[in-house]
Amino acid sequence: MAYFIQQLINGLTLGAIYGLIAIGYTMVYGIIGMINFAHGEVYMIGAFISVITYLILTTLGMSYVPLLLVVMLLASMLFTSVYGWTIERVAYRPLRRAPRLAALISAIGMSIALQNYVQLTQGARVKALAPIISGGVTLFEQNGFEVRVSFLQIFIIILTTVLMLGFSYLIDRTPLGRQQRACEQDRTMAALVGVNVDRTISTTFVMGAALAAVAGTMVTLYYGVVDFYIGFLAGVKAFTAAVLGGIGSLPGAMLGGILIGLIEAFWSAYFTIEYKDVAAFSILVLVLIFRPTGLLGKPEIEKV
Repeated sequence: MAYFIQQLINGLTLGAIYGLIAIGYTMVYGIIGMINFAHGEVYMIGAFISVITYLILTTLGMSYVPLLLVVMLLASMLFTSVYGWTIERVAYRPLRRAPRLAALISAIGMSIALQNYVQLTQGARVKALAPIISGGVTLFEQNGFEVRVSFLQIFIIILTTVLMLGFSYLIDRTPLGRQQRACEQDRTMAALVGVNVDRTISTTFVMGAALAAVAGTMVTLYYGVVDFYIGFLAGVKAFTAAVLGGIGSLPGAMLGGILIGLIEAFWSAYFTIEYKDVAAFSILVLVLIFRPTGLLGKPEIEKV
């Protein structure tokens, strides 16, 4: 039982990170109806920026951990927001009225370009980060096995919950959220009633990129290593989480991320770790067979 609870904690932590990335996917899809396949690379860039920021701050003599974390998060979110805005302007806006396949190819090309750009500027070697948040709390002990939750895990789960609630409130209760929902329903009619569609879509890309930056920083703190290729697999898993939960639903994206994290954690603990990704994608296939809209998704009703 103790081992099970420990894996539950590990799975929730990993799932919270996947959920943050998945929210970015589902926000963009909700407005323009397309998947931003460069989103995983934005997450990867956010991880690199957090490492670079940490190295600069420690070189300057800063050692106060809370301030370090705040500056790392803000710097990562700021720079990746610029990348998110640029991706929308370069890869999506010129092709907005083109066939969907053209925008899809453009996004994949942007993903490859960003991946190679980081490889050329930062090198192909793995970058390591010294532990910043250490320590934890032992919940209980059973048969010599301690169930322990680290302070970093607590920080990741709390931060993810706050961001999830904050973005849900923003979309449901604020003027920007109403503009986003109007663009999701009908961009032409939204423009006719005074909504700046281009600015709303750009803002959505910026918000998704900022969330991906938070996830990248959390992964760097959690695992302590980063390389130019981490965006691909994380992006695929976050996309899987968004589809699993119901693409277009923010709670669904978070639920899907948590489920993917739990599946990975429990499969790695009780079965062969090499097949944890196969297990996650197999669950996705089963869900799509029996519930094509995802767990919390709603079927689209096309009005004629």
